[in-house]
Amino acid sequence: MAKSLSSLLLRGVAGFPAARSSRIVCGTLNQSGARYFATVPNDPDTHDDFKPTNKLENSSISLADIVQQDVKDNPVMIYMKGVPEFPQCGFSSLAVRVLKHYNVPLSARNILEDPELKAAVKSYSHWPTFPQIFIQGEFIGGSDIIMNMHQSGELKEKLKDIAANRDKTA
Repeated sequence: MAKSLSSLLLRGVAGFPAARSSRIVCGTLNQSGARYFATVPNDPDTHDDFKPTNKLENSSISLADIVQQDVKDNPVMIYMKGVPEFPQCGFSSLAVRVLKHYNVPLSARNILEDPELKAAVKSYSHWPTFPQIFIQGEFIGGSDIIMNMHQSGELKEKLKDIAANRDKTA
């Protein structure tokens, strides 16, 4: 019943001219049944206020320096798709859930906001995929590695000093 209802709904949406446009990228259905749409960033019909911008464009600090500073200054740093409160991919979501389990301070940057930041992080770590997690300045890897470390107990050991410092300051 639910499958036929959802296919009927999708066929109805596909009947609208905007749904057939090649400029629209379709998201997935969330739990409430809402569908998200976004236009391609190079869409000529998108207003400049909604296009991604490089927030560091006028800054004298390079993106490589920012990545290096992030990793140095934050005990746990994650470069991810989305933000910890609203991850934009399953791998980022998994990494955040595992890290939050240890009650450590988590710093993050959304790589979807700036393609140049994404490239700078890849260059810094020499790792092609996201999320990318750094713990106490050391590149750890992605969500699969964090999950394996969690299951083996290695992650608990790596994060125990950070968790202890958080408990002392709380």
